Amino acid sequence: MGCKSNQFEGAIIREHLINADFLQTEKIKEADIYILNSCSVTQKSDNEAMYILRNAKHINPSIKTLITGCIAQTEKEKLLENDFIDYVLGNNEKFDIVEFLSKEQKIKVNDIMNLEKFNEAVLVDTTKTRASLKIQDGCDNRCSYCIIPFARGKSRSADSKFIIEQINSFEKNGFKEVVFTGIHIGQWGKENGQTILDLLKEVENNTNIRYRLGSLNPLEITDELLDFLSKSNQFCPHFHLSLQSACNRTLERMNRFYKVEDYLKQIEKINSMFNLPFLGSDIIAGFVGETEEDFEITVKNLKKSGLSAIHTFPYSIRKGTKAETMDGHLSDNVKEERTNVIKQISAQKTREFLNKNLGTIHNAIIEKHTDKKTGLLKCMTENYITVLLNSKNEKLINTMQQIKIVEIKNNKAYGEIV
Repeated sequence: MGCKSNQFEGAIIREHLINADFLQTEKIKEADIYILNSCSVTQKSDNEAMYILRNAKHINPSIKTLITGCIAQTEKEKLLENDFIDYVLGNNEKFDIVEFLSKEQKIKVNDIMNLEKFNEAVLVDTTKTRASLKIQDGCDNRCSYCIIPFARGKSRSADSKFIIEQINSFEKNGFKEVVFTGIHIGQWGKENGQTILDLLKEVENNTNIRYRLGSLNPLEITDELLDFLSKSNQFCPHFHLSLQSACNRTLERMNRFYKVEDYLKQIEKINSMFNLPFLGSDIIAGFVGETEEDFEITVKNLKKSGLSAIHTFPYSIRKGTKAETMDGHLSDNVKEERTNVIKQISAQKTREFLNKNLGTIHNAIIEKHTDKKTGLLKCMTENYITVLLNSKNEKLINTMQQIKIVEIKNNKAYGEIV
């Protein structure tokens, strides 16, 4: 479940188990163990995790269920009170899952706030065309709504040498692109007095394949960083901005230390410095104390922004956070209504972005067939557009091609190889 870091770690868990002679099955009835790598970013995530585990036990009463990830870290012993959960494994301990299962322990969750060292777990999965590389874990911010720092611990960075070795290994295995993931990658190197820009300079001096960045806080996108990236031949012009709100009053209550007017100018600057960059973002709808006026300000600012897409979700109470005790919690209906309004803005922004790209030529990695009946191939452009190609040529998969976007239909892009 959850973020790209969790997806990366889930793949490592799977790989470790397979290397230890476990067999994976898609059928719950055949399985001895059911493992859930959980997410706890919202209450909905928690509820979904409990439903998934309860359902697995219902389908196969003899199965052993194991929960790891962020819920396991924050809830610990409480989880074992549920008769549909057999094992609980912490966020850092998940990398030792084979040893854990061999000892038949019930629970192993250490205090992650005491963890100082980044866990340099390696993923060798060569079935994908774009590699994910986790470069950072944890978060030192204390946003009033967020439980994740308590589930992930303090910010910890992978050594640059390790990162470069992994990228070069990916290239040898045929990958054409690497995606840098983490809980807060903009804090990479913070504990050593370094910045994400220092890392990217090292990466470009020592590697060749293109790279893509995960989510960044507006305060971490400096003019120096933008100048460097705008001149790069390896950087994919794809930004994901962790904005959370487009109203200054709400940002202050969220404990976010920037202003809307500043990041709107930053978005304009990015659009002017790069050729058709994709700018995604996160927005929380219906935060505690968000008035109608606050929301209208957010809507107005999002509409006039140069964003390409907006990932939005309703605010969810997280126990143990500052926002839990604030006054002014909104009803679920109001939060859902506001989420839907922002989703409509996002859909319009995406349509506008795709139409700007109509007729343009891009470097794209051809990933896989999307539908065997139609024979369409799916590819990903450097500026994060999924393009469908009408081709049945299997030899094109995992190759970099120049493609021209020739049609936009139902918010989907269709292209042809140049």
